[in-house]
Amino acid sequence: MSQDQISEITTLIQQARSNALKVVNTELINLFWQEGEYISRRIASASWGEKTVDELAEHIKRNHPELKGFNRRVLYRMKQFYDTYSKSSLAPSAGPLTQPDQDFEIVSSPMTQLGPSSLRDSILARVSWPHHLVLLSRTRTEEEREFYLRLCMQEKYSVKQQERQISSGVFERIMLENQNQPPVLKGMNQDIANVFKDSYVFEFLNLSETHSEGALQKALWPR
Repeated sequence: MSQDQISEITTLIQQARSNALKVVNTELINLFWQEGEYISRRIASASWGEKTVDELAEHIKRNHPELKGFNRRVLYRMKQFYDTYSKSSLAPSAGPLTQPDQDFEIVSSPMTQLGPSSLRDSILARVSWPHHLVLLSRTRTEEEREFYLRLCMQEKYSVKQQERQISSGVFERIMLENQNQPPVLKGMNQDIANVFKDSYVFEFLNLSETHSEGALQKALWPR
């Protein structure tokens, strides 16, 4: 087997792994959007009180310990994610949540009546949840968030690189100085090995951070 043939095979493997991670990330962001939509609408309609989110988090922790990463703080982050983008041109149109006469009980199935809106085809699903957390906490306007979101997608920034761009005030400088967007920086593609270390991916796939390669493959490509 020639070196070129070996390179072609390894390239196919790397592309498949990258594609699988993109699918996982899309489903993860879409899930967080739907959960945020559900919580936001329930609270807005006064069918839920603020303490209900605490009860939901406790219910998940007690009855579904395998579902990690759904504590009160994270659930409210999902709500913030939905509230921030629900009226934005970046998000899909929202559909009806449930029929008005339908009742909801946490003890039965706390997340089975999610709204039908999906982010799968939105650019919001093209960056990771940690990237979104930075955008939610570090940006102040819709224009600034969209700017850094698109910049992050274009340059394939890591979270640290994204934070560095925000800290250096790239958006403000461009707006104040009426400059064009900086040229694409080369050689900044995120190493796929680092993507596999994302704790949110581990929790979503129910894997520990000391997972084996076989366990990860089994989660990504179930037989």
